[in-house]
Amino acid sequence: MSKKGNLFSFVGAAFALIATYITSAVPIPLYGIYQTADHIGYVELSLSSVVYFIGAVTALVVFGRLSNHLGRKPVAVISLLLAALSTLFFLNVHSAAPLLLGRLCQGLACGLASTALASWVVDCAFTVRAWIAPAILSCGPMTGLTIGGLGSGALTEYGPIPRQLPFYVVLAVLLVCLLFVLRSQETMAPKSGAMRSLKPNFALPPSAKKAFPLAACTFVCTWALGGFFQAFGPAMAREQLHSTSAVAAALVFASIMAPSSIGASLAGKMSSKRAQFAGMLSFTLFVGCILFTLSSGLLIPFLIASVLAGIAQGMVLTGSIQTMVSELTADERANVLSVIYATSYMGAAVPTLIAGQFSEHFSLLQVAGAYGVLALLGSVILIAAKLKQKSAGAITDN
Repeated sequence: MSKKGNLFSFVGAAFALIATYITSAVPIPLYGIYQTADHIGYVELSLSSVVYFIGAVTALVVFGRLSNHLGRKPVAVISLLLAALSTLFFLNVHSAAPLLLGRLCQGLACGLASTALASWVVDCAFTVRAWIAPAILSCGPMTGLTIGGLGSGALTEYGPIPRQLPFYVVLAVLLVCLLFVLRSQETMAPKSGAMRSLKPNFALPPSAKKAFPLAACTFVCTWALGGFFQAFGPAMAREQLHSTSAVAAALVFASIMAPSSIGASLAGKMSSKRAQFAGMLSFTLFVGCILFTLSSGLLIPFLIASVLAGIAQGMVLTGSIQTMVSELTADERANVLSVIYATSYMGAAVPTLIAGQFSEHFSLLQVAGAYGVLALLGSVILIAAKLKQKSAGAITDN
């Protein structure tokens, strides 16, 4: 089968994927304002993250294979338009309703982007080095969240209209992305069966199915902590680290997201399974450091620990995704990616929902401790699997 796509299409799809996630992070530094000025509480803030994750999972499960039938470009355009629509809700947030509606649109946009745009990236991966496409898939969302969070924090803290300016800026970015996408080369010819594709399908090809259990374990453990930072990052900055600055809130959120690309590049220099294993153990260690610095109220050491955890997170996610996508055909990519991201989003949504309820009765530090236990459990599972594999290899050799 001849390869379709070109470098411009790869760059356009990658740029649009990241921009969609930039949009989803823009409201987060404003959560402190929503709390103090509009009296939106912890339950509503955690619910906004859950609604976002539900929107993403719905898009992944129901519409995840739609780009195989309509083409990558039309579905990518829809995802960008949904991201743009979300900003309109956030221009006038004074209660929970527009916050929830905006986050729902962002979730749907990110879910569609995670299949159509991510599949488009893989379609054009032959135009770049082998490790770059998996790095975009694993760290593109994190990179977008980082840029969105930090940019929004700076504009909120120093801009003339803090509650609106970040959303005007991101609307301009989305417009540029739309122009890129419209000029990019389609890699999937339209074909029949679009309506049938809406029926959820969790079947995986053999290579991806074999790698899925351990990969899913790492997706849940790492994305769960990301969900906690997304929902409670500003609260941690204010309550545990004693800073009311929107920039500090953005730094807390971004510290776990930004360094993932470094981890992705490190994963590119080793085998996917080694990156998965070493990344997960390192991630668990640095989550422990996060909890220690958070309990001590030390902002700078906390940010350093979060950066190191983010690097480890990028390593484990890139390794895990590579174990699942390296042997896929073009028709298999969208469905496998939808399973990957649906698992990741659910791994973030369920703990965030539970954390929102527990935050009414326990301190944020106590809630954060549960995420440390989850990371430790993930490492134990990977160690057990590695020991079992070695044991099976020894038996085979004998």
